[in-house]
Amino acid sequence: MTSPSVTLWVRAEPFTYGALQVAPHPRMSVHNVKKIVPYARTKGKQGFPKLSYSVWKHIACNKLQLSEDLAWMYFETFQLVLSHHPEESLQWDKKLAECSTQQERDQLKSQLSVDTLKFVLLLYIQQLHKISLRTSLVYTEEWPSRTRSPDLEGRTTPASSKALDEHSHITFVLNHLNEIMELLIEPDAYGASSRSDLTLTVESVEALGFLIAGSVDRNRSIKQLLEVALVQQVQPKSGYSKITGMFSFRMFQSWLRSGIGNSPFGISSCIATGRRLSWPMAAEEARPEGAAVTTTKRGKIATNAHCVPKDQLRGNKIIIMSQVCKQTIARTSGTLELSSVKIHRCHYSYLYLLSPLRSVSIEKCRHSTIILGPVETVVHLNSCEHVTVIGVCRRISISNSTLCTLHLLTPTRPLILGGNDSITLAPYHTHYSKLQEHMHQTGLTNAGNLWDQPFSVGPDHHEDHPVWELMPPKEFYTFNIPFEIQGETKSAPCELPTKYKKAVTLREKQIDSWQKMVKEAGLSKDERKQFQALVETRFQDWLADSGHKREVDALVLPQETKKK
Repeated sequence: MTSPSVTLWVRAEPFTYGALQVAPHPRMSVHNVKKIVPYARTKGKQGFPKLSYSVWKHIACNKLQLSEDLAWMYFETFQLVLSHHPEESLQWDKKLAECSTQQERDQLKSQLSVDTLKFVLLLYIQQLHKISLRTSLVYTEEWPSRTRSPDLEGRTTPASSKALDEHSHITFVLNHLNEIMELLIEPDAYGASSRSDLTLTVESVEALGFLIAGSVDRNRSIKQLLEVALVQQVQPKSGYSKITGMFSFRMFQSWLRSGIGNSPFGISSCIATGRRLSWPMAAEEARPEGAAVTTTKRGKIATNAHCVPKDQLRGNKIIIMSQVCKQTIARTSGTLELSSVKIHRCHYSYLYLLSPLRSVSIEKCRHSTIILGPVETVVHLNSCEHVTVIGVCRRISISNSTLCTLHLLTPTRPLILGGNDSITLAPYHTHYSKLQEHMHQTGLTNAGNLWDQPFSVGPDHHEDHPVWELMPPKEFYTFNIPFEIQGETKSAPCELPTKYKKAVTLREKQIDSWQKMVKEAGLSKDERKQFQALVETRFQDWLADSGHKREVDALVLPQETKKK
């Protein structure tokens, strides 16, 4: 029988938005995380194999001295990483929104439980963003930094991929693989006479599949780690014994170390072998015949949608948008739908991504406005400046950013991580025709919007000097998406808070008053023409002075939108 072509890789989602981009709480040390599983086992069915929220809250608040908010945030994060059916998410949001007291909310949360071993793995990988001063001293580095795994040197990957998060994820797993696997060992396994006799249960390997996936058919399908390890021809290498029904700890670790590589559905693979997308730029398509060609360099947009198994799109289908500069892109398409979008180094641009999305990462962008369709999991901003994000999402988090504005509809508290300054939060204030349909596809509803209840996580936050503020009503304006899409949504999915609604109403009254004054001014036909010309001139001057002229000019829709 032909030996299967086995490939193993580190799953992106647990690390991308499961491991928060902030140093973990001091009490979330590896030493303490190791104690959680043995303690949970003493709590019976409430602790193992499923860990109830009540038991976790007790461990977090009483044993680890974490705040209750932080305990819930980690529990909620685990739920985010798992792929739930949209209907389940809708029902949960609805039930939580119906709770009128904190006691009712606590009672509802106490009904939840998660896989104990997988949850402990999530807690462990929070160490990904821990800075080691000891390592810096050993290598005499001026600033603390993470070291690269020697196992990765010389691997055939694009040179630029070494700076990507994907590389640090693999490095972390390989450098800490022994410790990760030890978290999953049965307590009585330590009674073995030597380390070479240690074993892993099938349940432990199944839990490890939370971090690692694989394939046995040249990536035509994606398998759980346990499925790959139990393939008949793989068992001698993975260390599985049919007699004991367990895996050899030593052999299984050796098999993983020799097999883990870059994900065939990761960022580096998308950069190397992805399909280039030529999404039209509105102003570019509308350019009159014979007009001068713009010198603006087109951004780079690529996807791996053509090679991802159709039944495994969530978390694996990627779209990368890089170096989009001074351009307007408006898109709704099957390729975009439920993809994980990476927006990188985009400047002075307007991006309308009006499809249901899996996740969105916005990195090192400046002076841009990004309007998103509903995002099933997380929107994360990192190292951004003067960026406005408008979207409906399960969660939003932001780090190392300044002068950014977030218009949100979200059922969870926005996470303000480290390194931020001058972050403005505002309610969601727009719509497009398919918004409600897309919200239902991603399991999002308008029942409960926590846009104004941010949660600051990390050591550099001071309650007396918050890095965020709620947008003053006088600065609040509604936002109109200037594209027609067939659909049933006619208005924003949620009502504006009273003070913002009053501000909008007052402004509308001022416009009505102005129009009435002009109408009653009794101007002659020539005077009306002169007045109209004056208003038009002043408006054009304002567009030019404010920098909005390019935005308006770029909103000319192309005659035909190609579906990519």
